Amino acid sequence: MSQHHTVSCRPEHCHWGFFDAGLKPVATLASGDTVSIDCVSRGPEVLPAGSRFEILADHRAILGALTPKLGAHILTGPVAVTDAEPGDVLEIEILSVEPRQNWGYTRIRPLAGTLPEDFPIRKTIHSTIDRQRGVATLPWGAEIDLAPFFGVMGVAPPPVYGACSSIQPREFGGNMDLKELVAGTTLYLPVWAPGALFSCGDGHGVQGDGEVCVTALETALSGTFRLTLRKDLHFTLPRAETPTHHVTMAFNEDLDDAAKDALREMIKLIGERLGLPASDAYMFSSLVVDMRVTQLVDGNKGIHAMLPKRYCPN
Repeated sequence: MSQHHTVSCRPEHCHWGFFDAGLKPVATLASGDTVSIDCVSRGPEVLPAGSRFEILADHRAILGALTPKLGAHILTGPVAVTDAEPGDVLEIEILSVEPRQNWGYTRIRPLAGTLPEDFPIRKTIHSTIDRQRGVATLPWGAEIDLAPFFGVMGVAPPPVYGACSSIQPREFGGNMDLKELVAGTTLYLPVWAPGALFSCGDGHGVQGDGEVCVTALETALSGTFRLTLRKDLHFTLPRAETPTHHVTMAFNEDLDDAAKDALREMIKLIGERLGLPASDAYMFSSLVVDMRVTQLVDGNKGIHAMLPKRYCPN
């Protein structure tokens, strides 16, 4: 029988700015167990002023106890899965994602984002989050529907890499910033180290494809996941499955190369599920697959390919 675990967001359960196969797990699950994980977002420079914004006690504790290494994201974990080995795939069912606080922030900073030459400035805005209504109110009064997801979900990188920055998404996942990874979606990550070692963070209240200014509506989230070890699956880049689509993704400094790799992964997926030769899957992709820009701002840019399930129900 599966068990439920809880990983709270406190300094001894977090690592700031990096993934590393050498990290010791903060919890160990059996395949099929569920886990609830709390997360917070970023350093003291983003904290809002004013009594109307709630600052979480665990956020303050982390800022007082930890310092960033390599990257900017405060990650909770890692969580190990018993018997996970390199070459396996970790199936991550996203059961729920909920905001933990009543605010989020969006930033521009010099030399970052899609248009750094147009906006060589440093600016942060804070928006109010109404958790009951599921909306965010921007400083100028506009309301946006929330669609919360974790910008960073990843397993440990190959041990030979050592510590990797949380900024660049790679084959182990990480800072994918894929807005499709909401509750109801299943993420599949190839395993590179014993135990898989899953961590998450970088909570987003809402984001458009592209994340063009360098951040989404960044906020603190709580997520519940079911982690299942899949020894019957074998691939080397993350995939996902929404209620309506199969998704492949890829990351590269060159957006064209990311698109090529995401499409190659989709051709493989179609071949696996429909039994088509690669040439037919390629032509089928041109008819029914949407190629979308995941994000433009994380060093390794992201492309995701989306195949409607009605064309590939297997």
